[in-house]
Amino acid sequence: MPSRKTIALRPHAKAKVKSAAGRPAPPKGRLRRQSPSAINIQRSERDKLAGKWFEKLVALQARLRAPNGCPWDREQTHESLRKFLIEETYEVLDAMEAGDAREFSGELGDLLLQVIFHSILAEEAGKFTISDVIESVHTKMVRRHPHVFGDTKAANSAEVLKNWEQIKASERAEAYGAKKNADLSDSAASILAGVPRSLPAVLEAYQLTRRASRVGFDWDDLAGILDKLDEEKRELQSLVAADTKDLGAAGKRAAGARLEEEVGDLLFAGVNIARFLGVDPEIALKKANRKFKERFHFMEAAAVSEGKEFANLPRERKEELWNSAKLAEQKKGLGAKKMSEAGGAR
Repeated sequence: MPSRKTIALRPHAKAKVKSAAGRPAPPKGRLRRQSPSAINIQRSERDKLAGKWFEKLVALQARLRAPNGCPWDREQTHESLRKFLIEETYEVLDAMEAGDAREFSGELGDLLLQVIFHSILAEEAGKFTISDVIESVHTKMVRRHPHVFGDTKAANSAEVLKNWEQIKASERAEAYGAKKNADLSDSAASILAGVPRSLPAVLEAYQLTRRASRVGFDWDDLAGILDKLDEEKRELQSLVAADTKDLGAAGKRAAGARLEEEVGDLLFAGVNIARFLGVDPEIALKKANRKFKERFHFMEAAAVSEGKEFANLPRERKEELWNSAKLAEQKKGLGAKKMSEAGGAR
């Protein structure tokens, strides 16, 4: 598959030029991807309606970027939009968790707009178009599902994922000019290649271990990972207990680096446990963060009701309020469950 640098813009001026076959002729120098001509996927009325609305949305965003469009939209760049791409992704997750279908639909729309916005910017810079984006993922999905569109067999999802990672590895090897049996010490051809280093650490650890597990590098059972967690905990406890007061500056720096390494190993083991159990660690940690925040707000409010500041309470009272917050949370959960059951019984 050609790299981004090899994909030239499909200029507007040339987009109307027709080839002998009646299709738009590709601009000179543009590498056309090979469409899987043998694939015939039936399109429903839903698909056709989605296509019409997608065309309208692309045209709308292009209009906003036009000379007489929106000043704010015209000022945006890939860099200025980065924060919105991240924010919209998390808003989609929040809406998904809330269970409100209308809100979920709206947030997915906001995320889709970000894809279109970036594609319009790229088109203006002569890099690629929204059609390239769609064609790329369509071709990729066909290529990575040979058990649906080809002769490959996959009896279960585990085999599907294993095939998926092997296909991706072959794609990377081809993209970097590597041969099929190339030495995988070349990181470009590795199964782990392509996991963005810019990901938050929890997500990066999740993606790394997930990819490795898909090609058979995984624990046999949960007990093995829990043993690993205990091992990392013991190593950390040993380091914390070590006497470093007589160490020089260099020794203390080395001890600090080792401590950081062991904490990282402990966190990595925790992420691996979540992944093994089929739990997304980022979402799980987000929920834990939200739970902690709600309990802490409860404690602060309780302190205010007593005419005191939470920070000035003795440790014992803080612990009591924490337990009260947990109890209130449990009662709230039971109440919500009863209301849900009552609603379902109507």
